[in-house]
Amino acid sequence: MDFDAETIGEAARACLAAREPDEKIALTRGTLKAWGHGKLRLDTRPVAPPPPGIPAALELVAPGKVPRRRGRGPRAMGALVHAVAHIEYNAINLAWDCVARFSGLPRAFYEDWVRVAGEEGRHFEMLSARLRDLDMNYGDLPAHGELWVMAEKTAHDLAARMAMVPRVLEARGLDVTPAMIERVRAAGDEITVGILEIILREEIGHVAAGSRWFRFACERSGLNPDETFADLVGRYLAGPPKRPFSIEYRRLAGFSEAELSFLETAADKAANVPAAPLR
Repeated sequence: MDFDAETIGEAARACLAAREPDEKIALTRGTLKAWGHGKLRLDTRPVAPPPPGIPAALELVAPGKVPRRRGRGPRAMGALVHAVAHIEYNAINLAWDCVARFSGLPRAFYEDWVRVAGEEGRHFEMLSARLRDLDMNYGDLPAHGELWVMAEKTAHDLAARMAMVPRVLEARGLDVTPAMIERVRAAGDEITVGILEIILREEIGHVAAGSRWFRFACERSGLNPDETFADLVGRYLAGPPKRPFSIEYRRLAGFSEAELSFLETAADKAANVPAAPLR
């Protein structure tokens, strides 16, 4: 596929707008190559990014109507892999939206999110290949569109975007993927286990990038990061945070002890459970 973007924002907008997986992955690869070879300039002015491209075959439904992922057998495993593939496809878009939307930041910001977009693209490719092994393709099952809602709500504010997308929505994967891996291993699917283990390991770095730039945004505005994180969670999250929390992985991803204590206390208070000490 031809690649003729001149700035990283222009390239990111093209990646974001691409609807079909093959096109989005090809543009993502082209952007990583051009960026790595120094062929893309930083943008000098902000340009509103387009809506994220979604495959024509993919039906978006309410979250409660997404096919269940539990059970055994190829069909249940296919539903689980499809759901994770949908998360990764959205994650490609979320990374490119960060690159395209937020201008005038240090080059390291774009380095981080270009890298994240590339890794999310690779995750999606692995999951797509696994779906084909299971006689499925991405788009064969309906999925929900709620993953993009938070991106729209936080489009105006770097601190809010970093707090609520990488550090809340994507960090949830750090909490729930270990148990998912054990369920898949118990089902005897070591191929999918291997993919999920790669995703979990690399997602720690993605959330860490969110932590890094969240603190940058807070320091730039003279805000206390711990207090700001708690405020943003209360403002944007529909309900209280829920257990389980992977304290070990969240620490590796840049969560402070105060933030971890806030999450656990808020979850326990909502469930009327006495607060437990951090592990």
